[in-house]
Amino acid sequence: MDHKAALTALEARFDETISELCALARIPGVSASGFDARELERSASAVAELLRKSGLERVEVLRLPGAHPYVVGEWLHAGPKAPTILIYAHHDVQPPGRPEKWNSPAFEPTKRPDGRLYGRGVVDDKAGLMVHVAALRACLAADRRLPCNVKLIVEGEEEIGSPHLEAFLRAHRERLQADVIVLSDTANLDAGLPSITTSLRGLVVADVRVRALDHPLHSGMWGGPVSDAATALVRLLARLVDDRGVIQIPGIYDDVRPLGRDERERLARLPFDESRFREQAGVSHGAALAGESEFTPYERLWLRPSLAVTAVDATPIAGSANRLMEEAAARVGLRLAPSQDAARAARLLADSLRHAPPNGVEVEVTIESAAAGWETSPVGPAFDAARRALQAGFGRESALIGCGGSIPFVGPFAQVLGGAPALLLGLEDPICNAHGENESLNLDDFRKAARAAVHLLFELA
Repeated sequence: MDHKAALTALEARFDETISELCALARIPGVSASGFDARELERSASAVAELLRKSGLERVEVLRLPGAHPYVVGEWLHAGPKAPTILIYAHHDVQPPGRPEKWNSPAFEPTKRPDGRLYGRGVVDDKAGLMVHVAALRACLAADRRLPCNVKLIVEGEEEIGSPHLEAFLRAHRERLQADVIVLSDTANLDAGLPSITTSLRGLVVADVRVRALDHPLHSGMWGGPVSDAATALVRLLARLVDDRGVIQIPGIYDDVRPLGRDERERLARLPFDESRFREQAGVSHGAALAGESEFTPYERLWLRPSLAVTAVDATPIAGSANRLMEEAAARVGLRLAPSQDAARAARLLADSLRHAPPNGVEVEVTIESAAAGWETSPVGPAFDAARRALQAGFGRESALIGCGGSIPFVGPFAQVLGGAPALLLGLEDPICNAHGENESLNLDDFRKAARAAVHLLFELA
């Protein structure tokens, strides 16, 4: 087989690939509760039709009870000696967010002069799917065959934590068995810099509810000797971190694995420009970077725990009155280093929130989820193949990076499939705003990633 012919075929249909990406992104397949589940059915059907048109076989929409639909497909004619690659992507998307914050409608993908495509799901993760569909189709168009055996699984509920994925993998384990897993739902360190993700942080989510009274009270008539829930909640949350943002939960750092010399040297080789980092994040002028200053920003992002109050439920300012409120609640997100025990971290967080409540108010803590992180050593023929493919597609050496986010299924995914090496490759860049308003895809990176995906099939073969 000739990879040059496949690359020519890829370029010939690149505009069509962008149009297909836009068509998928117009379907508001939001998996979160409260959204129309029929749109996820429509999304799954559209993905299945795309896979069939691209030359894949045995394409089906599969379901588990209570789960949003999965799509699977395969092409297995490369022969028994060729490796089998399992490609993972997801077709569900995040809720659109605040319509007034979008510069163009969330579900109407829009190209802009900055070289980016804007819309919900265009980068997370419809592009992650399309980059591989384009590569597979190009190979089949060029030579009517693929250099290796390929299977695809396209999930419909990744954005709500993949609650049924492990059960799905176990139910269809034989059908999905593979030598290498390629997961296309991560990020690059920067635009134009291809990256292989080798670690993910874990995540504990806890809801805390404070009750101080059995009904609201006039703050003038009762304020002083009587506590209110909102103030008690703020005091409780403030104890979780110090003024730098360093976590103050006793014992939370005890199971953070120290980095080895090679890991530190690898991190030190990565480019970092603090002013650019601040600009990309939108850090307020004059605000210092938070957390453990004795560790580099990349260590703090990828390999150390962090804590954020991600939601507060109290009286809105609009319609508020001078009252002492009886209840207030918050959601706390505790990101974990890849080595940390999620169940232990959840217990420590809950104990810290319950300990010595301000003025003895009632505190109720509910652990919503606790998922461990993941890490791998990037050695072996699969990683070597990925490095060569990314070099060929992007024209520069790839970076080995971590991810501060969590993909809870990666560890179980690899375990269920017998410990197959997992290549985490993605298309997000620092300004893509995945999960936020004005999510966008760097179209130049998308083209390079599609070329790299063609090379990856040949290199893995």
